[in-house]
Amino acid sequence: MQIPDFIVNQNLKELTHHQTVGLPLACYETTIRQNIHGYIPLHWHEEVQFILVMQGKAIFQVNEEKLVVRKGEGLFINSGCLHMAKDKEHSNCIYLCLNVLPKFILPQELYTTYIVPYIQATNLSYIFIDKGELWGRNIVEGMIKVKELTEHKPQHFDFDLTMQLLFIWKNLIMNGFAPEYVQTEMVKSQRIKQMLSWIHLHYTEKISLEDIARAGHLSRSECCRYFKRILNTTPLNYVMDYRIQKSLQLLQNPEANVTEVAYQVGFNSTSYFIEKFRKTMNMTPLVYKKYHTDMNV
Repeated sequence: MQIPDFIVNQNLKELTHHQTVGLPLACYETTIRQNIHGYIPLHWHEEVQFILVMQGKAIFQVNEEKLVVRKGEGLFINSGCLHMAKDKEHSNCIYLCLNVLPKFILPQELYTTYIVPYIQATNLSYIFIDKGELWGRNIVEGMIKVKELTEHKPQHFDFDLTMQLLFIWKNLIMNGFAPEYVQTEMVKSQRIKQMLSWIHLHYTEKISLEDIARAGHLSRSECCRYFKRILNTTPLNYVMDYRIQKSLQLLQNPEANVTEVAYQVGFNSTSYFIEKFRKTMNMTPLVYKKYHTDMNV
C-alpha cells in the first residue's frame, strides 16, 4: 500500500492511520516520488518506525541530522522525532516501512525496562541499520517476515507478528547503543515543534520573524539558528515553502483558480505566487494544475 500523501496536524504530527489487520502497526512500501509533494515532507508520529530501502537510495533527515540510506540498508526512527525523506539522484527510491506503537511490542511488565528508556533517549533519534552486522541482518529479515505475514495472513498470524516484533526490538537494543537523556535536547525539540505548529496555524496570514520567534520563546537570532541547524533554511523561507506545499493540494481541484489559491495560502500577489511556485516546482501553477487534471481524466 502506497500512502500518496501525509496528513498532518498543525504540530506536524502525522494523522495517517497506522494500522494493519486490526493491530496497532502498519507495514507498507513507499515510493518517495509518488508522494503529492515529490518527497516525504517533515512529520512525526508516536509510532517507532523501521525502514528498509528496497530500491535506489534516499536522503533521510531525522531532527537535525541527514544521512543517505541505500538499497539493502535500513533505519530506525524513534518515536516523536521529526523526519523527512527525499529521493537521491533520481533513483526512484522505494522503501519498506514498518510503524508500530511502542506499547504493542512488549507487555507492561517489560515495557518500562526495555522500551521506555529507548524511546525517551535524546541520543537515539535514529539508528542506522547496518546489513553488515548480525543484528542489522536480523532486523531486515524480521521486517520482511512482517511484510509477508501482513500480506498473506496465515492462520494465527498475529502471534507470529508479535514474535517478529519482539525479535526486531531485541536485536535493536542488543547493538550496543546506550540510551542517554539530555534535558536541553528535549527543550530544543519542543521549541522547533512549537514554531512549526504556529506557522501551520497562521500560514494564511501575514507572518513576521518576530511572530515565529515568539512562538518558540526565542530571540529572532536564536530562532534563525534553530531553523538553519534543524531545517537548513530560514524561518520565512520555510513559511514560503509551506504555502507552496498547501497550494499543491488546492490546485488539484479541477475548479481551482490560481489567483484564489494564491490568496488562500497566504500570498498577497498572484505574480509573486507564480514566481515562487515556478522556482520551487520548476513549472507554473497553471501547468501543474493542467498536468494533474489530465492525469485524473
